[in-house]
Amino acid sequence: MTTCALINNHMVVNQLDTAFAALSDPTRRAMVERLSHGPATVHGLTESFEISQQMISKHVACLVRARIVVKTKRGRESVCTLRPEAIKTVSDWAFNYRKLWEERLDRLDAVVTQMKKDEARDGRKRG
Repeated sequence: MTTCALINNHMVVNQLDTAFAALSDPTRRAMVERLSHGPATVHGLTESFEISQQMISKHVACLVRARIVVKTKRGRESVCTLRPEAIKTVSDWAFNYRKLWEERLDRLDAVVTQMKKDEARDGRKRG
């Protein structure tokens, strides 16, 4: 079952899960990167990628379902706009884990530094 099928079938239950599922695809991540520079039409996105407009539309639909992108009609064109608050949710989640691992690595660094000092001191005592 594809990621978008999971989202479409409501198997993914919360916003963070949905965002991660949508962002798991490299093409959608590239679309988010492109949209971070400003809105683009679906046609404009098609020009940025070497895939069909139908595939672009499917990727856009997945990002819309994940509430990462908003798609609006302007005349005959559909314009896609990034919802930064959706990316912030992912960023906030990742930041908490980054902080946790940085603290753990800092503690590990302190232990290794102390071990090296102890080894150097013990080596001088024996010599």
